Amino acid sequence: MSQPNGPAELADSAARTAGPAVPDAAQAGPPRRLVVLLAVSCGLTVANLYYAQPLLSELRRSFHIGSVVAGSLVTATQLGYALGLLLIVPLGDVTEKRRLATLLLSLTVGALVLAGAAPDFAVLLAASLVVGCTLTVAQILVPFAADLAPDASRGRVVGQVMSGLLTGILLSRTVGSVVAGATSWRVVYLGSAALMTVLTLVLRSALPPRPPAAALRYGALLRSTVRLLGVHPALRRRALYQAAMFGAFSVFWTTISFVLTAAPFHYRQWQVGLFALAGAGGALIAPLAGRWADRGLVRPMTAAAFMAAAVAFGVAGVGRHSVLALGAAAVLLDMAVQTTLILGQHVVYQLDGGARARLNSAFMATFFVGGAVGSQAGSAAYHLGGWPYAAALGAALPLLALATTFRRPPAGRA
Repeated sequence: MSQPNGPAELADSAARTAGPAVPDAAQAGPPRRLVVLLAVSCGLTVANLYYAQPLLSELRRSFHIGSVVAGSLVTATQLGYALGLLLIVPLGDVTEKRRLATLLLSLTVGALVLAGAAPDFAVLLAASLVVGCTLTVAQILVPFAADLAPDASRGRVVGQVMSGLLTGILLSRTVGSVVAGATSWRVVYLGSAALMTVLTLVLRSALPPRPPAAALRYGALLRSTVRLLGVHPALRRRALYQAAMFGAFSVFWTTISFVLTAAPFHYRQWQVGLFALAGAGGALIAPLAGRWADRGLVRPMTAAAFMAAAVAFGVAGVGRHSVLALGAAAVLLDMAVQTTLILGQHVVYQLDGGARARLNSAFMATFFVGGAVGSQAGSAAYHLGGWPYAAALGAALPLLALATTFRRPPAGRA
């Protein structure tokens, strides 16, 4: 058999041996339609975590409970989400992702039906805990998108998917308020159960199969997830940063419905929902944040986002009698929170390509605990001193995170 002689002949021989040019397809990243599907799916699923935030005043009247007890519904949902992040999301590294996603969505449907039919607040609370746990399917889909994207455009692709997720978070408050105002809060949960049923079928048929990235038993999987926090200082930092920011986010959106339904506004439920549209403008920042991450601007934009969040609460506190000031604060706060989230995920996903689900699990679980604490602390602060106390608490959290950025040298820091 003749042997190739020159460099060109060697290259041709290697190309014939290797077969089709798969690397070019891989570098192109996932198809646009798949990115859109993942973005929409994340938005529709995670919206269920936030439907209750603008409904707290109505739930207080429906179940004859106080503001602190009503706020525990948001806390329970977020704690359930944190549990799911710790106990379920790591399975994304060792289980076929399409099968895991459809199973979790099926369980979500059942929990939403139970919530919509809840005879008392205790049942609604328990159902919300389960809903929070199973809705971690969104955190199976985001690392799925990161796996499909090449290194050079991973920040952009994750930013696009996260823009869908964050739009779902922000629009959920409007949808929940408008639907509840036109019908009842029960229809919000039952309607979402029907929507999740359709989404389950669509994802089952449209998602490409994705083999597991690792082979570990469940106990070893959970231990390795916890161990990642010890191995990667950047993971710990970004998780704590986002815990502070998501705590501030939860303080604002858990208590704002109390503000808008009281004097001087006396808003109805649908008007609270329209106000929540203000925050949706913040979702526009997600693709930009992804590009900032790809350009290596993680650290300066993180500090800028902390400052913006603190300013937002300052505006909200000073302008508490102006709906325009509160709306501007909502947009600025949501933009800041989304910026730190995208930047944090960009840092975390680069740490270990074979453990992205577990990295995401540790990152998201930590900051959702911060969100749960923020929800309950915000309700308590509002109960003690009204909106000024809640705004002061919200401003303190990003300022605390900002202070920590000056405690370490900038070199090599994300």
